[in-house]
Amino acid sequence: MSCTGHSHDHDHEDQLGLSLQSYIDMDQVYCLNEHVENAGRSVLKPYQERFTLEPNLQSPRDDDDLELLMYIPFTEAVSIKSISVGGRESIYKPNTTSDGVGGATSAPFTCKVFANRTDLDFASARELEADATVELLPPEHMSEVQTDSSEMGPGTLDFPLRPASKFRMCTSVTLFFGDNYAQKLAEVQGDDDDDDDDDDDVIPTEINYIGFKGSGTSVKRVAVECIYETRGMKKDHKTPGAEYGAKEGPSFY
Repeated sequence: MSCTGHSHDHDHEDQLGLSLQSYIDMDQVYCLNEHVENAGRSVLKPYQERFTLEPNLQSPRDDDDLELLMYIPFTEAVSIKSISVGGRESIYKPNTTSDGVGGATSAPFTCKVFANRTDLDFASARELEADATVELLPPEHMSEVQTDSSEMGPGTLDFPLRPASKFRMCTSVTLFFGDNYAQKLAEVQGDDDDDDDDDDDVIPTEINYIGFKGSGTSVKRVAVECIYETRGMKKDHKTPGAEYGAKEGPSFY
């Protein structure tokens, strides 16, 4: 389900709840296709650091794959009301090369959110319908008054997660970023049909902040130890009432 509504992330606590950063089980977070190890964890910043551009998460520059898949578990079941994803710019071109393309990055365009899934890879994340699909707005739209000055600068937006029932008892979420603004712009301009500069057209995805708002439930996430029988024991599977004279059914062991 596509989520298009949003509200500015002005306060640490508002009608969407508290920042859930303290509920994230950081040691168990992982991100596939990140440009450096633990880059995914690094963007799960405290709410007060949402304006910072470093550290950041990028897809590898030497790879034509701009996708990112991030698994985020919580220390207890949480109710998630909104997600916030911050990027630098729709297309950021630093003056590191003559055309700026060599160091360019691009903000993600779409975020698929899966609740309580631990079995996803890139193929399944692409194909399966997400519990919520968020179409992210350009970072240029997300301007706020900075905390360390009175000037406007990069900000964040809260995107409500709907349907809300999918996110009321979340022990984990998996985020799939399958495209970015540079790719979408190339598609609109028809650059995907050009054969000359296909490699140069692939601009890595960059994310500077990911945050959630909602509330805890005080239901702890615990590992469940199960014992599976290779062969059932007849004495453990008596027919109810057999001790009062009823016959047990035929054995299939």
